[in-house]
Amino acid sequence: MTLIFDPLISYGDSKKGSNKASGRAERWKALEMLPPQGFFGFRDEPMTKKQTILLDETAISRTIARLSHEILERNNNPDNLALIGIQTRGEPLSKRIHSQISEFSGIEIVLGSLDITFHRDDFRDRLVVPQVKGTDIPFTIDDKIIVLVDDVLFTGRTIRAAIDALNAFGRPKAIQLAVLVDRGHREMPIRADFVGKNIPTHEGEHVAVRLKEVDNKDAVLLLKYDQAK
Repeated sequence: MTLIFDPLISYGDSKKGSNKASGRAERWKALEMLPPQGFFGFRDEPMTKKQTILLDETAISRTIARLSHEILERNNNPDNLALIGIQTRGEPLSKRIHSQISEFSGIEIVLGSLDITFHRDDFRDRLVVPQVKGTDIPFTIDDKIIVLVDDVLFTGRTIRAAIDALNAFGRPKAIQLAVLVDRGHREMPIRADFVGKNIPTHEGEHVAVRLKEVDNKDAVLLLKYDQAK
């Protein structure tokens, strides 16, 4: 058994004259540096991470082009179409799709971004300080066909939160969903209309999307966490 330091316990705050606010900030920083397993107390064995490249830069570009064509084919009237990317990586994906649609159709559709931080159902349970990116929807969504864009569809809870957040901006004619990767394991009755790649995953596996705008490279990785031998 290996003991993991819990940065949220005030080991030093009991000392006279300690700066509690500074101590909390330092402990949050320490928490963010911990590995994805064993946040508190004990863990059995150290974990190792293996990664496999599922999509490289060229494959991602082809996938985005195909998604853009599918969105155009599904929606005969691009004038009534709007793309909204979900922060963080859904935003650059939506911009790339927007560029492709403009190139294919010659029509400049409206584009926005959506921050769902405070609409997540696990907002109060998350152990990291939320990074609020902000929402930018400089148009009315009333009677428009909204295509939400995200990088990975997993449980469906992010999309539920996004739909909830959109309700504050109006009543769209329809909401469609485009994702780069669908990894399965849904916990909500949500299905994507446009999927770049289906990647079924198992316990201990995680799909990580890397985009140049955020991560300085384009790749879709399959991460496997195994107990070290």
